[in-house]
Amino acid sequence: MKIVAVCGMGIGTSILLKMNAEKVLAKLGIDADVEAADIGVAKGAAQTAQIVLTSDELAGELGQVPANVIIINNFFDLDEITDKLTEAVR
Repeated sequence: MKIVAVCGMGIGTSILLKMNAEKVLAKLGIDADVEAADIGVAKGAAQTAQIVLTSDELAGELGQVPANVIIINNFFDLDEITDKLTEAVR
């Protein structure tokens, strides 16, 4: 499974989201490749990803993508990320 973690600049918050998503996925026993990206790179990467994790503000900027776009309100909240990823992979 390919997951793209997206922030506006591609540094910092997307890396934080990537690391937290990897922690959650490991805990859930889900094998996935998580990539951090800025919005420009994410538009292309989302074409081959199954899931995109991003903020509400950036979700609309992705345009039409085949990936399941999941809004994360708090990139630090492992419980939120766990709940939303668990729902997405069911």
